[in-house]
Amino acid sequence: MAVANYPVARSTDAGIPLLYDAVDGCVDYKGRPVLRSSSGGWRSASFIIGVEVAERFAYYGIASNLITFLTGPLGQSTASAAANVNAWSGVASLLPLLGAFIADSFLGRYRTIVVASLIYIIGLGLLTLSATISFDATSGCLNSNDITSCASRSFQVVLFFFSLYLVAVGQGGHKPCVQAFGADQFDGEHPEECKAKSSFFNWWYFCMCGGTLLTLWILNYIQDNLSWALGFGVPCIAMAVALFVFLAGTKSYRYSQKGNEKSPFVRIGRVFIVAARNWQTSSSALAAKEEACGTLPNEGSQQFNFLNKALLAPDGSEEYGRVCTIGEVEEAKAVLRLVPIWATCLIYAVVFAQSSTFFTKQGATMDRSITIGFDIPAAALQSFISLTIVLFIPIYDRIFVPLVRAMTGRPAGITLLQRIGTGMFLSAVSMVIAALVEMERLKIAQESGLVDMPNVTVPMSVWWLVPQYVLFGMADVFTMVGLQEFFYDQVPSELRSLGLSLYLSIFGVGNFLSSFLVSAIDKATGTDGHYSWFANNLNHAHLDYFYWLLAGLSIIELAVYIYFSKSYIYNKGSRS
Repeated sequence: MAVANYPVARSTDAGIPLLYDAVDGCVDYKGRPVLRSSSGGWRSASFIIGVEVAERFAYYGIASNLITFLTGPLGQSTASAAANVNAWSGVASLLPLLGAFIADSFLGRYRTIVVASLIYIIGLGLLTLSATISFDATSGCLNSNDITSCASRSFQVVLFFFSLYLVAVGQGGHKPCVQAFGADQFDGEHPEECKAKSSFFNWWYFCMCGGTLLTLWILNYIQDNLSWALGFGVPCIAMAVALFVFLAGTKSYRYSQKGNEKSPFVRIGRVFIVAARNWQTSSSALAAKEEACGTLPNEGSQQFNFLNKALLAPDGSEEYGRVCTIGEVEEAKAVLRLVPIWATCLIYAVVFAQSSTFFTKQGATMDRSITIGFDIPAAALQSFISLTIVLFIPIYDRIFVPLVRAMTGRPAGITLLQRIGTGMFLSAVSMVIAALVEMERLKIAQESGLVDMPNVTVPMSVWWLVPQYVLFGMADVFTMVGLQEFFYDQVPSELRSLGLSLYLSIFGVGNFLSSFLVSAIDKATGTDGHYSWFANNLNHAHLDYFYWLLAGLSIIELAVYIYFSKSYIYNKGSRS
């Protein structure tokens, strides 16, 4: 938003001058000082949370059942479909890095959300159009001499994947900005709003999972039993309504006030460049510089000392453009400190990717009947993740946090890193349970003589899968919400969109790692006449081996995470 230098308004009451309660660093939609009493807070955040509910409804309306569409109408193999789902999810989770850069450096969060929403709506509209065209079986096209028919199918497939990735582009601009913009509606320097901001991340995820539940209960049924076109069209309408709701709150929002300083991306990047260029700076000259400037701002300054070389050029000069300020160096260090935490959360993201791929394929082979003539859609089992989150977050926020806060004295009860680590442990346990359940499913298929019958339901209730989904949900309450607040809280205020995009990129890279693992294991195990761990007939496959592998990697990851988290130094002023 444009920024104008308006004077702070004053009024009088009984002849006594009163200063309006203006919020520092924020302006209204016209660039004027914004008042606490008439802006921000839960009132404004509610508009933004509503948008997120619709966005998650739309996103999971595609992601949760995408593997069913790919293995069904598109006729892809299980391994290929899983790889495509992971690749798309990975791109969708990495694009927020680009969206955050555009928002923090150029458009601002509000404008980026509007533009991204429009792209999102166009992508969903084209996806709906692609699903209205009948997808014939791939083999039928390959065996046909009708060139026109095959060309038409190729156009349908290209349109489908183009639309799919256009949705990913829209999500890439939308996701990092909406949550950061919502958190911006609370002033971290105000005692009451500071507490509200901490709760915001919990209730944000609560409402987001509510949108996901609607998807899994409604859209998956529509897609499996009525129409894929309708199943993609409803999310398109939901996003259009969400954009209207978001625009309706324009006048009540708080917008970050931007000065004339250069982009934070430029500042931080310049620190690394100058430090590399000044690598020959002597230690004595650097020590003299630090002594002249006084003690560096905080304990974290003793980390990554090589960046301190950006404070002084090799010849000792302080010519502008050749050296950086202490504040700029500290910003760079704050971002660099996040790298070990980011890297040690990747296996958690790999584990998380299985809920929408192989968990769904498992469920499709099991007894899903509730009443005669009605079967639960396999993808709808993911609703147990969201349902667990919806039920557990109020318990966490209203019971667990106050109890632990009384013992530790911390506003959030436990530190953010402790919260994240707890969820990582629960995810490891979930993979152990998933492996045990899959072993039981294979045993029942063997005993029932169904191993060579891929399309026959194994006489084992789908409810066996519920515990692993529930543990996923509990892990998310700890790790997902913890990561969101951690990456928002531990970066400079101007880079909070980037911070949240870094959190999302964990799952982007995790999806690519999952795709790589699946492809590599599929090739390695599906040779010399042996069935792959991911054979199309899951009764011949060995998903249990894959789950045991992920459980082992999760335990190793947790150990490395604990090592790095013990040495992590929180930013000065952090609520952690």
